[in-house]
Amino acid sequence: MADKGRGGYPSDVTDEEWAFVLPYLLLCREDSRQRKYELRTVFDAVRYVARTGGQWRFLPHDLPPWYVVYQQMQRWLRAGCFELLVEDVRSLLREWGGRKSQPTAVVIDSRTLQSTPESGPRAGYDGAKRRKGSKVHIAVDTLAHLLALTVTPADQGDREQVAALAQEVQQVTGGTVELAYVDQGYTGPTAAQAAQQHGLRLEVVKHPMAKRGFVLLPRRWVVERSFAWAARFRRLTRDYERLDTTLKGLHLLAFATLMLRNLADTLK
Repeated sequence: MADKGRGGYPSDVTDEEWAFVLPYLLLCREDSRQRKYELRTVFDAVRYVARTGGQWRFLPHDLPPWYVVYQQMQRWLRAGCFELLVEDVRSLLREWGGRKSQPTAVVIDSRTLQSTPESGPRAGYDGAKRRKGSKVHIAVDTLAHLLALTVTPADQGDREQVAALAQEVQQVTGGTVELAYVDQGYTGPTAAQAAQQHGLRLEVVKHPMAKRGFVLLPRRWVVERSFAWAARFRRLTRDYERLDTTLKGLHLLAFATLMLRNLADTLK
């Protein structure tokens, strides 16, 4: 549970989480003279927006002003703070779970987020989902821990993003990944060749010929669960952001938050 003595918000970072997170967020000294607001309360405010889906300008008055929070978040995104946090927490979770720090297999998928007036100018139309918006493409390990994430207009196909995801996966793992599980949207030589260029073999997990209702597919359910977890952060249920980099950053923050909670539970 969050430390509600500080502010009472469910999004508040706990003392244990903050001790772990702080080194990743320090772009300058915590006691710098120009710092007017505590870095911890700023981080809490960013998590508050991601978790509740509220507008930046409607932040509660006992949190720092919205423009302070937004500007600091953009600094963290440009510095790659959340990417580093996700990478290290994932390795720790795998090691504590008795696995090697880097995986050899991943699961790749995407989801389409409905556009809003803020994101409209960069939105694309997803004919399969009949929805205008943005696509979030992710790769997770077989334990559902995030490895790579890209954001594109929704009219860009899944196959075209295999190369970018595969390249990022191999960069963060040091080239240990050999196999990627995908759905039937990634069939064909284009996706297979793009994956092979980065040392990955695609394995398509197909639906059974005859099915009724929901069917739990081997391996594929892992990434679907990851998307379901991310959807609990209400800011991520639609594309509310003017910048695709902000949408990506908030997804990274959401996965980091979930993984930090898992790490805290593991260490108990």
